[in-house]
Amino acid sequence: MPDQFGEKQHEPTQHRRDQARQRGQVARSSDLSSALLLLAGLTALWLWFAELFHRLAELTVGHLSQPRLKLDAPAALAWWQENLGQLAAVLAPMMVLMVVVGLVVGVMQTGGFLFVPQRVLPDWNRVNPLAGLRRIFSLAGLAHLGFGVFKVAVVGAVGVVSLYQKRDEILALWQLEVPTWGWYLADVLFWTTLKIAIALLLLAVLDYAFQRWRHEQELRMTTQELREEMRELLGDPQIIARRRQVQRQLVLNRISSAVPQADVTVTNPTELAISLKYDPERMDAPVVVAKGAGYMAQRIRQLSLEHGVPVVERKELAQALYKQVEINQPVPPELYKPVAEVLRYVYQLQGKPLPGTEEHPGQSQAA
Repeated sequence: MPDQFGEKQHEPTQHRRDQARQRGQVARSSDLSSALLLLAGLTALWLWFAELFHRLAELTVGHLSQPRLKLDAPAALAWWQENLGQLAAVLAPMMVLMVVVGLVVGVMQTGGFLFVPQRVLPDWNRVNPLAGLRRIFSLAGLAHLGFGVFKVAVVGAVGVVSLYQKRDEILALWQLEVPTWGWYLADVLFWTTLKIAIALLLLAVLDYAFQRWRHEQELRMTTQELREEMRELLGDPQIIARRRQVQRQLVLNRISSAVPQADVTVTNPTELAISLKYDPERMDAPVVVAKGAGYMAQRIRQLSLEHGVPVVERKELAQALYKQVEINQPVPPELYKPVAEVLRYVYQLQGKPLPGTEEHPGQSQAA
């Protein structure tokens, strides 16, 4: 079996997640949005119910108390224009609250605002009956159907239990006046709906968790997909390896020609190696002609030993030179003293006079 059809054993990369997001493929649950909108609507109704009820009652009483009602179209239009502003003033806060909740829930699920124009373009697969049937009778479609049936059962159970607990009060309503009936039934319906909304919210949270898990599973990658993505982002691994090999060879060639001309190599002791050269007639300060870490440090040390360049172990100086000085750059003033001590030590070991002086190394003390 080709590798691209193999097991998706690798976690999705951030690049794959970003590509899926650009296509509009994000983990979201419509049930979560619906449940939170239902709770927002109930909250708005609880906050503005009294004002809405009194406003509607005033409008109803005012129009029913007229001596004669006109039911023709001009009268209905005039009534609508007259009372539209009053109804809008009462309903606007409720609508605004629900719109804000809907936007916030959508943004939270998608991780920010998501605009995907291609999702609204015509797509034959969306209206293809065969594709629709395959989606309906697929494993995901059957799972969605089963979850929908389960939600209906939960809603029915919560409603039945809530109303059953109020059965005695409901059966005794015939003894009360009609306005009391309305207030009591409105109260029962409100709290029953609130319980149903909370149950739906709990189910929606589970559905959202499932959608996130399924989304992650769909984004998982096979080994071949991971390789192709790395090749797309970084280029062909063989070309990259070849380029790195050429670069390393160029560095080695430069080191091979620079180290034999150095006066001293400072090490740390095997992790870092820095070769220094000093010519007082042409240089104001010693210059770093080669430096390296790890394998390069071992190569510099090996070349130094092969060509008779003294190797001096100075841990702190090696670290400072490696961090502060680039190749073909002079040593900074704050390192003049330790570098001078190393050079003096080397020249004394070799029995040479110090650069720029006629002093014999035997006339001074070793560093």
